[in-house]
Amino acid sequence: MSLSKGYEAEAIAGQFLVKKGLTVIARNYRCKTGEIDLICRDKDTIVFVEVRSRAPSHFASAKESVTLTKQQRIIRTAHLFLLEKKWTDAYPCRFDVIAFEKGASDTHIEWVKNAFII
Repeated sequence: MSLSKGYEAEAIAGQFLVKKGLTVIARNYRCKTGEIDLICRDKDTIVFVEVRSRAPSHFASAKESVTLTKQQRIIRTAHLFLLEKKWTDAYPCRFDVIAFEKGASDTHIEWVKNAFII
């Protein structure tokens, strides 16, 4: 996926989550361990969101493409974000995936809450 398509998917995901009641507090957070596409608040919970967009494939869906290695990288990056904000004990956290499956005529958005846990 090109960089511009990735940013477009992240923008759509952010709008989708805001409509669902979440507040986006950071986009494309980067540090030495990796990147997190969106960081949101859902009431008192900090939500780290990985956005994936894929055309249909026999190999893996968009949500299945978040491998264990990617999950571990997101978890390490989330930990550094929480340390930086001094929020390590302030809020519960969860890890969600927004998956875009692109078909021939439309795009389906799937929101997987608690997609993986620490």
